[in-house]
Amino acid sequence: MIIDTHAHFTPQSMLDALLKQADRFPSVDLMHEDGSYKMAFAGGDVTRPISAKLRDTDERLGWMDTCSIDAQVVGGWLDSFGYELPAQEGAAWSRFMNEYLMSGTQPEKRLTPLASVPLQSGKLATEILEEAMNAGFVGAMIGTQPHGKSGNLDDPDLDPFWEAASSLGAVLYLHPMFGCGDPRLLDFAMMNAVGRGVDTSIAISRLLFTGHFIKYPGMKFILSHGGGGIPYLMGRLNRNRDIHPGDFADPAEGFKALFFDSVLFDEEALKFLATLAGTDKIMMGSDYPFPIGDPEPAGIVHRCGFDAAATNAILGDTAQAMFKIEG
Repeated sequence: MIIDTHAHFTPQSMLDALLKQADRFPSVDLMHEDGSYKMAFAGGDVTRPISAKLRDTDERLGWMDTCSIDAQVVGGWLDSFGYELPAQEGAAWSRFMNEYLMSGTQPEKRLTPLASVPLQSGKLATEILEEAMNAGFVGAMIGTQPHGKSGNLDDPDLDPFWEAASSLGAVLYLHPMFGCGDPRLLDFAMMNAVGRGVDTSIAISRLLFTGHFIKYPGMKFILSHGGGGIPYLMGRLNRNRDIHPGDFADPAEGFKALFFDSVLFDEEALKFLATLAGTDKIMMGSDYPFPIGDPEPAGIVHRCGFDAAATNAILGDTAQAMFKIEG
């Protein structure tokens, strides 16, 4: 099977339901005009428009056919995860999103959904993850900043969530947030081109130094966009640990637990990642439906010239086992 492990989906049915049930979420604003949708959370900035491709299942499946993709793993859209909401409302919002992610993918067996959890509360994130796994999700897509534009994933408040993810054997797909808090990224469309990689690198460096991937070995943790700058920075991270003996966990040991998608656009970069992490730790991804995503995600894998076993592992074998996708 050829499986796209990095894609996003906002079911139209969820937006339709929200228009009718807006009073359920007093801190969520949905703006709808002439077929265009935008959202805002807790009085914050309005999101980018929710593109038609993000909502349209038929167009998605047509693109998959064009690319000979058999199955796709879909998480929500990070702009709409609602980490800025008050905790209880955030939990209700995650349950609402998960309900429609599941119902929106059930009619089409080629789509496998990842749940959302309210990272603004470790206790509630734990509850929602447990509920989602019981409902048939294999895991969740999570953002790098648990309060939307701030916060760290190594916050002790989230320890129960990490413990649950490990004990449940959950798949966690880490995706950077859109806003990275650095005004230098506001020019040249650098928020996407550079900011997301920086955001991932900071979040994962912290988790490597705190030893999260060593302490919680039962979960399967995937980094989007080829891991941002993490693979290239491992020498510096290891050196940082060496010159502070006993202060940090071993980043090299934690790195061994990580999985990565292939959204790098450059075969030399993907080959370097494969040399460092192993081809058994890489899975094909597209970042569909966003313009900066890979419009032909299998191409980079074939151009690398890996042997047949490694190529098949990246294209789908590893993902099929991890996400429990039937052939």
